[in-house]
Amino acid sequence: MSIFDVEKQLVFYGAYHSNKTNVFIHKIFVPLIVWSFQVMISSLPTPAFFPAYTVNYGEYLSFQFNWAAVMGIVYLAYYYTLVPSAAFLYTPQMTLSVLNATAFARSTEHVQLAAGLHAVAWVAQFLGHGLAEKRAPALLDNLLGAVVLAPFFVHLEMLFDMGFYPTLHKRVQNGVGKELVRLRTADAQKKRKEL
Repeated sequence: MSIFDVEKQLVFYGAYHSNKTNVFIHKIFVPLIVWSFQVMISSLPTPAFFPAYTVNYGEYLSFQFNWAAVMGIVYLAYYYTLVPSAAFLYTPQMTLSVLNATAFARSTEHVQLAAGLHAVAWVAQFLGHGLAEKRAPALLDNLLGAVVLAPFFVHLEMLFDMGFYPTLHKRVQNGVGKELVRLRTADAQKKRKEL
């Protein structure tokens, strides 16, 4: 599966996120996972070739060319290759996340607080998969999808909910339906063989 084929990636992701409760959990906790990770990497040492550039926009927003900024740039660059207009709509969210994470990283207990939030958010994700979806998370089958694509897919889910990209949404829903049938058939065949 090509990492640049957004439809196939969305179908794969959707097959792991077909339960409304699990999708809701992801809409809340995936952005928190991204933000808390950005907080934790904001204060990591950077190579000497990184420009020493800092701009503060008040107490809660700050830009530094650090690892959180690199993460934001890389994620957005990838998202622009997938669905440029949706990436454009996601850019303010990623920008605010990076700016706020960098500002928050100045607090003395930022790593402990971010790590705690990160852990709680991941636990919520696993509970959503185990209790609502009744499937292992995509993380176990597609690390790229779980770590890099999940924020964009959550964003696209919200855009689909608002009526954006109806043709893409319909194709993805059809693909997810077929993939769920395939997965359930494979599970049933596996259980029969075990008997």
